[in-house]
Amino acid sequence: MELFKKVLIANRGEIAVRVIHACKELGIKTVAVYSDVEKEALHVRLADEAVCIGPANSAQSYLNIPGILSAAEITDSEAVHPGYGFLSENPHFAEACATSGITFIGPTPENIRVGGDKAKARQMMKRRGITVVPGSDGPVISEELAMKVAKRIGFPVIVKASAGGGGRGMRIVNEESGLEQAFYMAQREALAAFGNGELYVEQYIPEIRHIEVQIAADSKGNTVHFGERDCSIQRRHQKLIEEAPSPVSTEKFRKKIGELAVRAAKAIKYRNIGTVEFIVDMEGNIYFMEMNTRIQVEHPVTEMVSGIDLVKEQIKLAAGSLIEYKQHQIKFYGHAIECRINAEDPERFIPNPGKITFLSLPGGPGVRVDTSVYSGWTVPSYYDSLIAKVIVHGRNREEAISRMKRALDEFIIEGIKTTIPFHKKVFSQSDFVNGEFNTGFVDKINGSGQSGSTRNEDKQ
Repeated sequence: MELFKKVLIANRGEIAVRVIHACKELGIKTVAVYSDVEKEALHVRLADEAVCIGPANSAQSYLNIPGILSAAEITDSEAVHPGYGFLSENPHFAEACATSGITFIGPTPENIRVGGDKAKARQMMKRRGITVVPGSDGPVISEELAMKVAKRIGFPVIVKASAGGGGRGMRIVNEESGLEQAFYMAQREALAAFGNGELYVEQYIPEIRHIEVQIAADSKGNTVHFGERDCSIQRRHQKLIEEAPSPVSTEKFRKKIGELAVRAAKAIKYRNIGTVEFIVDMEGNIYFMEMNTRIQVEHPVTEMVSGIDLVKEQIKLAAGSLIEYKQHQIKFYGHAIECRINAEDPERFIPNPGKITFLSLPGGPGVRVDTSVYSGWTVPSYYDSLIAKVIVHGRNREEAISRMKRALDEFIIEGIKTTIPFHKKVFSQSDFVNGEFNTGFVDKINGSGQSGSTRNEDKQ
């Protein structure tokens, strides 16, 4: 199957650089798009061509569908890679690409619609016998209906936005008296963030593991999984550290959750690379949570343990290639961990943009850094605060933890504050080292105080 000659990358930051790496290795020319404050960005420097698509405001640049398609047309790009965030889960963008004769490197518009509508996805999974967390059968259109569902399933409950992600439009409600306020706060936040105020209600399970499975599906419906990732180290529903395999995984568990993920993907006739997310309670019960229809921030840990380049797979599948291996041929080696390094105050998690005056990245055996920053670069205040991902691989989890500690010590960045001290704190905790944690771990070690707002345009 012949691949594309030229791909436009409709994104910025480390994911844009990551896609350029994959394209170069496949012999594909690349086109970067950028806002007027990112003329000197690394993805602009590395791409074969670059087009300015608007001012700093992402609505006028990285979310500007006509501008991006115009850039693709004037550069004769055959395909567009959306990365994660921004337009990656916008079905209208995928449709607009097709109308313009440009291949969207990702799933079908209908896949994106189903994945973006969490209430609808829950209904589809229930119909196919995949367990979901008890809750509403679809969107709840009023506080009264939300109360009816909450009383049926019992408090505590969690009110969630049907669209979007990144922890926005979500509220935990412990008792009846708090539901009305939580409902309207979640609704307002969902409307502001996603333009969609639909909510649904689920039973809140306080002690859970957040475990997801990477899948791939080709145009013939052949579907495989690449094992699980544990994403339980979170703050306010935002993932901070991910690892593969999960510390609680066994061969039996991986087989079961992997088969569930493949069933979920086949249920919506999924195509290309995607992720099925699950909640796993302390008794080991597995519940479908949602489908993510894009490459994820944490994809490198799966790449490290499987040896498969997922971004290359995205591109090849979009070009019409079929999956080249059977499930039993996918093997996993060792253990991988990723730390998301943000330009934020490590105590209050308030964004801290500014000029990087000195930068020295870690290296050595088993260490990978995905980043778009360099010494002298000014981290802009307009976008997500993620500046780098440190990924390590070891023969086992113990070696991976030791390797990550070394890498964090060797990561030197001056001029801005970063979350590196926070990550060091996590790796010093015996519960983390022993694999005894859940999604409440960060609140336990760091307190659950309020933080400043962060920009989430390209948040996972």
